[in-house]
Amino acid sequence: QVQVVESGGGLVQAGGSLRLSCAASGRTLNVYAMGWFRQAPGKEREFVAAIGGFGSRLQYADSVKGRFTISRDNAKNTVYLQMNSLEPEDTAVYYCAARWGKITTSPNSYDYDYWGQGTQVTVSS
Repeated sequence: QVQVVESGGGLVQAGGSLRLSCAASGRTLNVYAMGWFRQAPGKEREFVAAIGGFGSRLQYADSVKGRFTISRDNAKNTVYLQMNSLEPEDTAVYYCAARWGKITTSPNSYDYDYWGQGTQVTVSS
């Protein structure tokens, strides 16, 4: 089993930055691909970014390319999402997810096995 816990959400003005953290426990993180997803009110959960096991590959949604950066620190069993140039459209609950036993990334939520409880990000205009 893997437990993932997100942190770092909050309220920020448009154009600002936030860094989300995802701490994992239970198993060694570096063998898992990790992803970030988000869900805005009234909308379906959508892919944001993913990183392969050992940081072998990075994948981003078109809407966040050039603004968001995903990274991982396997020594700390933690994955990060640095979000810059935030826009009101980025307002959502952000979820971290782990893809058990897979080092390849995926933009599909059904490919991930373990999910955190989410952290709220609100961007004011």
